[in-house]
Amino acid sequence: MAPRLEDLAVGQEVARAEVVVDRARLVRYAAASGDFNPIHWNERVALSVGLPGVIAHGMWTMGAAVGPVVDWVGDPGRVVDYQVRFTRPVPVPDPGEATVEVVAAVGALDAEAGTARVDLTVTVEGQRVLGKAQAVVRLS
Repeated sequence: MAPRLEDLAVGQEVARAEVVVDRARLVRYAAASGDFNPIHWNERVALSVGLPGVIAHGMWTMGAAVGPVVDWVGDPGRVVDYQVRFTRPVPVPDPGEATVEVVAAVGALDAEAGTARVDLTVTVEGQRVLGKAQAVVRLS
């Protein structure tokens, strides 16, 4: 059952998750999205353009970050707006993986529209990778 607007308060945490990404996931995402930019799979190329190594696709990071919100509301169709600013790349080591941490909290409530704005804090190793990440969800 979807959360109810009247049960929420500004500042209330509504979701928390860790999403793991490794190089194999980046290759699968590249195939699904059609984004084969070598900075997402070739260490040499990534380093040559000043990156710390291979980085996750920005759109993968954006999609991974909204996942906990979708899980919380129970239906992706309830997300009526979603915006982020890309602030820092997500380096993905080889071997190994990067862990994207997502904390979602109510930022604003609009009883007239039946919506809540959910503010996302998205970090990797304590550093924000998305700024002003906000999803608007319809709850009634």
